Amino acid sequence: MAAKPLGGLRVLVPRGGKWGDSVAATLRSYGATPVIAPMINFASADDGAALANALHELQDGQYDWLVITSATTVDVFMGHRVSIPSRTKIAAVGETTAAALVLAGYRVDFVPAGDNSARGLVKEWPKSEITGRVLIPQSDIAEPNLVTGLAKLGLEVNFVAAYRTVGVPVTDSVRADVASGRIGAILVTSGSVARQIAAQLAPLPEGTVIASIGPRTAFDARAAGLQVDVIADERSADSLVAALVEHASPSA
Repeated sequence: MAAKPLGGLRVLVPRGGKWGDSVAATLRSYGATPVIAPMINFASADDGAALANALHELQDGQYDWLVITSATTVDVFMGHRVSIPSRTKIAAVGETTAAALVLAGYRVDFVPAGDNSARGLVKEWPKSEITGRVLIPQSDIAEPNLVTGLAKLGLEVNFVAAYRTVGVPVTDSVRADVASGRIGAILVTSGSVARQIAAQLAPLPEGTVIASIGPRTAFDARAAGLQVDVIADERSADSLVAALVEHASPSA
């Protein structure tokens, strides 16, 4: 039987839940041993009144566009049982977020075709839709480039914190396995995760492979002081694992 491309490689998966379980299963199919250690979690927004008011205005039809940048925001909407008026168009930052919206019963009117990022969304924003009010519910620590980018196009943009992103300490055993090199690769799924890796696990042993889910996350990882070895072409779990497999192949 031919050796699997990731055989013997222990990979840190920094997110839990369905996403983590799915990625772990994919990694196992390539021979890797996944180590699921969630490094971020999500909590209710500090200003619940501001969020409630924004959602009320949305459901009242006061927004022309709603921009969703993560599946976590979709979870918040489901938790608040938000009903989005038919006149309000919905944009998703990428295919993964769009899939979460559809699964939750919401429609999706626009997804950037090329760059699944805030920058790509602004760059590909429909030229016929550069007026009106836009609601952008995001993490409390979201970078302002999406808000400022759409505002520069001429849209009236309102940001509201939909949830808080908080760090989760890894266990002593995981920290020791990273420090000793027993964990040979770490997946980086967001800028928030990159910052937690840098804060909790750096300095990383020489030879530890850092795999980023896309160019934007790679930029954030480098800004956090990490050396990125692998960058997925697309912002998806399958693309991330595929990039790691390609990096591990003898011809890489």
